[in-house]
Amino acid sequence: MKHLIIYAHPNGTSLNSLFRQTVEKTLKQQNHEVMVRDLYQLGFDPVLSLEDMEGQRKGMVSEQVSREQEYITWADAITFIYPIWWTGMPAIMKGYIDRVFSYGFAYRYDQGIQKGLLTGKLAYIINSHGKSAAEYGETGMDNALKLTSDKGIYTYCGLNIRQHFFFDRADRATAEMASEWTSKIIDAYA
Repeated sequence: MKHLIIYAHPNGTSLNSLFRQTVEKTLKQQNHEVMVRDLYQLGFDPVLSLEDMEGQRKGMVSEQVSREQEYITWADAITFIYPIWWTGMPAIMKGYIDRVFSYGFAYRYDQGIQKGLLTGKLAYIINSHGKSAAEYGETGMDNALKLTSDKGIYTYCGLNIRQHFFFDRADRATAEMASEWTSKIIDAYA
C-alpha cells in the first residue's frame, strides 16, 4: 500500500514529530511505500492567492501545488499529523488544504451537488492539543473539531476516515502518556 504522511509542526523534537516517526516506522516495517511531506521543512507557501483561485477553476495550478497533488493521487492512504492550535489546524496545514485540495482536484459540483474526488483513499488524522478531553467535551469543542475537519474537509473531499486521534494535554505529556499514544497509533495501522 502507498502511504502519504502530511506533517505540520516546526519543532523536530515535538510530540507530533514522535507521532510522525512512529507512523513512518510502523508502515515501513509492514513493507508499505511511504512518502513524507513535512510542510515546514518544505517551506510550503500556505497563502492562497487570487492567481491560485483563478487557476483552480481552469484546472491550472502552480508547480508546487501540482507536485503535492501528484503525491495525493499516488497515495492509497493519507495520514495528517498536526497539533490543534487555537482550536484549529496550524496555518501552514490550512493553507495546504486551501491550495492543494482545490476545486476540480479534491471536489467539484455536478449540477449544484458537491462531489468528493478523493474517494477510495483512506485517511488517518493525528492531532495533539493542550486542553484536556474533558474540557473539550464540556464546551463541545471536540465535536466542533470533528465537524470542521472530518466533515468539512476530509469526507467532503471523499476520503474514508479510518481513525482520528485527539491526544490531549500534549503540553504536559509524560513518557507513559506518549508510550500509550504511540501504541494506539501502531494499533491503528495493524
